[in-house]
Amino acid sequence: MVNKRVTLSNDRWFEFGLKATFPFLGVIAALMVSAVVLIILGVNPVRAYASMFYGAFGTLGGLYQSLVKATPLLLVGLGICIAFKASVINVGGEGQIIMGALAGTSIALALPGVPGWLLVPLGLLAGFMAGAFWGFIPGILKARFRVNEILSTIMMNSIALQFMNFLLQGPMMDPEGVSAGTFLAQTARLPANAWLPRIVPRTLLHAGVYVALALAVAVYVFLWRTTIGYEIRAVGLNPNASRYSAINVPFNQALSMTLAGGLAGMAGIIEVLGVHRRILEGFSGGYGFTGIVAALLGSLHPLGLIPASVLFGGLLVGSNTMQRSMQVPSALIQAILGLVVLFVSGASLGIQQIIKKRRITLTTVLKEG
Repeated sequence: MVNKRVTLSNDRWFEFGLKATFPFLGVIAALMVSAVVLIILGVNPVRAYASMFYGAFGTLGGLYQSLVKATPLLLVGLGICIAFKASVINVGGEGQIIMGALAGTSIALALPGVPGWLLVPLGLLAGFMAGAFWGFIPGILKARFRVNEILSTIMMNSIALQFMNFLLQGPMMDPEGVSAGTFLAQTARLPANAWLPRIVPRTLLHAGVYVALALAVAVYVFLWRTTIGYEIRAVGLNPNASRYSAINVPFNQALSMTLAGGLAGMAGIIEVLGVHRRILEGFSGGYGFTGIVAALLGSLHPLGLIPASVLFGGLLVGSNTMQRSMQVPSALIQAILGLVVLFVSGASLGIQQIIKKRRITLTTVLKEG
């Protein structure tokens, strides 16, 4: 007789090992392929990668900057995790980041006299709500009208970008820039009481790191320790069975996209309050898309996303260091990061296929046993 309890336990550990190792193996494979390209260009890959990892983690300054980059990646990735658990894909992180930043910045500029202990939470709440609204639209379109969420979120990104460009070149343009004749596409500098405090003086490391870590734990508790989280995961595993169990599938799909948008919106306003302290053109830095890769690297688990976002943030920082020290073209840096995206995505797809085949085999063995 097959010991079902032992077999299921071993299977869970096997799946955990796959999810924990395969994405990082994908990163290593991407770097190995990139090493071939570096050799062709006459660059020593050992020295290049040494400068990359030293720039990211070899100094306190590099480590602090890696954590700064990791903060929005973690927040966006948490939203990706929630959406993925409900079998919806949120590609609208960029637009949600922008809308969250615009809403929170508007609050900070409109209420400069409010004390910081109140103004900062108001800004964060406004950012969350604006991002949530921007995620709710494709979520409800998916839930009620079966509109493909990938297409709708990409279109929402474009709308948010053009809306920001309109505001930065008109109603929200810095008045000092207008009077000076520079007409830079940026808002006025936020009042000091709206800034997130810096953890380490003379660095960009800010208290938003604590917010992101707390939300990672909160999302884990939400998904695995609450009834709503259980329903979201059930919808993702089998929508038909969920309907049969009286779980409201459209509601949970719309809710997951709304929460994903809210977390991305909070990433946007935290980036503004903690780093730039005003909205600049291109401030989002592509976090809405790279957050997807960070989520895949963390095996779409809120706690696994913490080291994954730090690693990917380090890659972003270290790649800039490598470009400066080794004099490699900026296009090559983008190619390396693109290969990381490709291999991590491929590793995640491979994991799903392996787990699916293993579960079919295990089910057959248990029935026969």
